[in-house]
Amino acid sequence: MEKIKQNMIGQSPALMTALDHLSSLAGIDRPVLILGERGTGKELAAERLHFLSPRWSGVFIKINCGAITETLLESELFGHEAGAFTGATKQHIGRFERADKGTLFLDELGTMSLRLQEKLLRLIEYGEFERVGGSKTLQVDVRLIAATNADLPKLADAGKFRWDLLDRMTFDVVRLPPLRERQDDIAELAQHFAVKMVAELGWPLFQGFGEAALDKLMAHKWPGNIRELKNVVERSVYRWGDQETTVDTVVINPFHSLNQHETPNTQNQQDRHSATEETPSTPKVQSVDRLWPTDLRQTLQNIEFEWLVSALEKANQSQKVAAQLLSLSYDQMRSLMRKHQLRTRSGRGT
Repeated sequence: MEKIKQNMIGQSPALMTALDHLSSLAGIDRPVLILGERGTGKELAAERLHFLSPRWSGVFIKINCGAITETLLESELFGHEAGAFTGATKQHIGRFERADKGTLFLDELGTMSLRLQEKLLRLIEYGEFERVGGSKTLQVDVRLIAATNADLPKLADAGKFRWDLLDRMTFDVVRLPPLRERQDDIAELAQHFAVKMVAELGWPLFQGFGEAALDKLMAHKWPGNIRELKNVVERSVYRWGDQETTVDTVVINPFHSLNQHETPNTQNQQDRHSATEETPSTPKVQSVDRLWPTDLRQTLQNIEFEWLVSALEKANQSQKVAAQLLSLSYDQMRSLMRKHQLRTRSGRGT
């Protein structure tokens, strides 16, 4: 038996309620509407519903109604005949025909035009349609699952969505909870995304998140939901760059100034700054007659190298402390270490 391609990770009560609701609808061959904010996993939920249903051996076809123009969406859904419009040089089989005996997932249903809504309503009621530019009536057996983050009843009241289509599409409605309602799942999801990122980077093992990093993950409201969490975790693991230590810094905002190292709270940042007010001793540069012409870039790189070495010596080979001594973020310090092919020596922390 074909398995669900991706699991919906988590054990929180809010998620379990939604999954139980999906499971109860799996054996009922009726349209289902999935509601949820962007990034909550609506496509995964639709895929789960398909593979738990009697149609599991059929195809699961998906399309984002908001990602393409009305004309192209009509052709993609219903297909077109050769010569139907300029550029239609051959017959095109649409998603409904391809999804016959299977499931079609319509994402962002609320963006569909009223004209296409009327064609969709006819297909739901009679299972019939014609390709664009065609006259032959075709029949298909397709289960429809739709998803949206829009308020469809409000759109229907405003005349922007057909009430009769809304009635037909909502045999039942499943709501996926936003991540802020799934606090118990954040750590598990973060671990999952981090492990996958570590594998992509070719690291042997993920050392986990430090307490400060976990606190920051739990405190964030996640307006972008799981998609945002995935991006934050992958970015944080990559920027941390140290395979041998736990990830202690979470980079939520990539536009944040690199000179302001993100920390769980401002007080911690101030405490660390006050504890490291010492500056490394200035590397001695001999006063010599300048030779012209000179390679300025190489000269500056040599100076940069000397400061890095001096700071590491002062910090007992701790890159974090050296970064603070040089007023750099840890990410900047790691970048410079790679640039100059520097490695900390053994005995660090002693």
